[in-house]
Amino acid sequence: MPLDQLVTQIERAFDPARELLVPILSDPMVVAVWVLLVGASVGTLLWDIRNRNQALPSMMKGVWTLVALYSGPLGLGLYWYAGRTQISTDSLWRRGVRSTAHCYSGCGAGEVVGITLAQGILALTVGWVAAITFGFAYLFGYALTVGPLMQEGVAFWESMKDALYSETPSITIMEVIAIGADLLLASEAHMGDLLFWMALAFSLSLGFLAAFPVNVALVNFGVKEGMKNPAEMRSDQTEGQAQAAD
Repeated sequence: MPLDQLVTQIERAFDPARELLVPILSDPMVVAVWVLLVGASVGTLLWDIRNRNQALPSMMKGVWTLVALYSGPLGLGLYWYAGRTQISTDSLWRRGVRSTAHCYSGCGAGEVVGITLAQGILALTVGWVAAITFGFAYLFGYALTVGPLMQEGVAFWESMKDALYSETPSITIMEVIAIGADLLLASEAHMGDLLFWMALAFSLSLGFLAAFPVNVALVNFGVKEGMKNPAEMRSDQTEGQAQAAD
């Protein structure tokens, strides 16, 4: 089957969802409420980090801030569930959330840059928009793994090998769903349209949800280590303060 026919069939299959969601995502009142929720979520998260979770490493502070910026209350809820030093016990599910959040922060930034550049500024065709956005998502997603590894002294090619091995399945699933949903909802929208930005935010959250079970499986089978238990960071900080006091 030719690719254009396949794309047409997929679009027709999702027509009911598009007809339902496009008016909602284009509604100025919905947009205003969403902006307020995102602002409140990011503000709450930053307050909590500053006052109760300074022990978190700077990278994870940035990760959770981006997650809340992309997904609003959902992002804040994920941080509260798995990212705070106050969590009672760690689990595979919490490790999966943190691993997905780490991937999501980089890939999300790449997707925002790619969609804005290819569709919003250059007004390219759908195929080019998808290709460029995928490229930016992979670039940003890999960079968020390679950079910290190199800071720890791992050689570049070894860091790239680790990133390709551990991040590719998660990035691929996340971006197939996210970019696909965004283009189905807003492929003809312009940067000045509310739908352009709301479809992007909605699709990013769908990408997170799609990639979560993949990351749980990768962590479970040892392909990914998962991010460190934040409760241990609080214990380390407490011990360090006690030693300094002595």
